[in-house]
Amino acid sequence: MSKLIIDAVKDKIFLMIICDDFKYSITHENTKINYEKLTVLINDFLNQKKLNFKKISQIYVNRGPGSFAGIRNSLSIVKAFHLVCKIDYFCFSFDDFGEKMDVKYENIPKLCEKFKVEKNLINPNYLS
Repeated sequence: MSKLIIDAVKDKIFLMIICDDFKYSITHENTKINYEKLTVLINDFLNQKKLNFKKISQIYVNRGPGSFAGIRNSLSIVKAFHLVCKIDYFCFSFDDFGEKMDVKYENIPKLCEKFKVEKNLINPNYLS
């Protein structure tokens, strides 16, 4: 099964699919228009890689700190995927993995396991 990583809290929307030994990623400008169509961006990305939500077993979403709109939209979308498709999700922050650690997106699933990031926990960190 594949894992999907969503990070919409910075100036770019970042999406990554980890599927067996393959990693696919894409970025989009983080604009109001892209916030409103985040589900379309995710669906298009999955379709490009010939995947669908039935192939996704876990979603990892950045809960901040960052943009209020990006955090709110990405958490809402992930919660909807969870309810409709029964996909487990993890809400991580790069702060969860230690301040000095250089974290690569492809390592997030293993780091969430190592640092015991709780499943289905939503505790957003907004920048003021």
